[in-house]
Amino acid sequence: MWQPRSKLILTALVSCSLISTAHAWDKGIYLTQYMLESPDKLNYLIKQAKETGINTFIIDHEYHSSHYAPAIAKVKDAGIKDVARIVVFSDGGNAEQIHSKAYWEKKYVYVDEAIKAGANAVQLDYIRYSSKSPANPQHAKDVYDIIKWFKTKISAEHVPMEIDIFGEVSYYPSMHIGQNIQMFADSVDGVNPMVYPSHFWPYQKYSAVPYQTINHSLDALVGQFNNKAPFKVHAFIEAANYHYIKKTSNAQKQQYLLQEIRAVEDAKDVSGWYVWSANNVYDNLFEVLKNNKTRPADFASKEPGDKAATPPTAAPAKTAAAPAATPAKTEAEAKAPEPETKSKT
Repeated sequence: MWQPRSKLILTALVSCSLISTAHAWDKGIYLTQYMLESPDKLNYLIKQAKETGINTFIIDHEYHSSHYAPAIAKVKDAGIKDVARIVVFSDGGNAEQIHSKAYWEKKYVYVDEAIKAGANAVQLDYIRYSSKSPANPQHAKDVYDIIKWFKTKISAEHVPMEIDIFGEVSYYPSMHIGQNIQMFADSVDGVNPMVYPSHFWPYQKYSAVPYQTINHSLDALVGQFNNKAPFKVHAFIEAANYHYIKKTSNAQKQQYLLQEIRAVEDAKDVSGWYVWSANNVYDNLFEVLKNNKTRPADFASKEPGDKAATPPTAAPAKTAAAPAATPAKTEAEAKAPEPETKSKT
């Protein structure tokens, strides 16, 4: 009697462990601060988010405004998570900015305001050297010092901290911009690789196969940690291929988006996706989510003291066949595609 009972207990414990360590799934869109503070536009995006199962807004905080905190409260009252995006070095830092604590402090003012407004997480973007900088192994060490400085201050407020990285950094460190994910791993809670297919070179090749480009990149990132990343991974994907934005129909843009989403869903050990549109145009995304079965986002209870979140009706679980799995990569294929010298567009 004892042996079968012990096996049952062990099985239950293992099952509970698997459940407790599984990543929550997030589906997010990026908003400028201007969009956040435009009531009609924000109401529209909240309505669409609730109808399509989007649970996260990545929201800029880049200038002081009395409208910021009330608008954030509206987002959170709708049951949507607020990830505060702070641009650290616009278009990448120069040596003077990188080494200036006074400059870091100015940026932290916006972090502090975002946390006080109720941010669920802080996302640091452009936390790097300019892509025009000459290669230097010291660059990543300099950026690492900045990351640790921000992490110490943000952790003291009990808020998670994410960083955005170039797509190429999923494969290897970049000595130009100073991003090395293995070096940074112990000082971040989340990493958001910007795996836009249009930003790999040659873009004609990589944007033609968005599923493979994104899926391979995410697997390469997690593979740097033996397929178990010590932080959450949210893939930044693009609302449209900007190289062909005027030459593609809405139907083509929707198919492109769907392939990007499928690539993230099929990747190892990731926590979801964030869609980037510089002008916050997401109608094609909303159509994709309304007309296709995608993995539903998780709507957890809010922090103690917050109003309880009312989960919107999520899209049903994916049942449609995903694109065929790509074959095992050869040594040549495993090498990262060359990145363009651009970041977000």
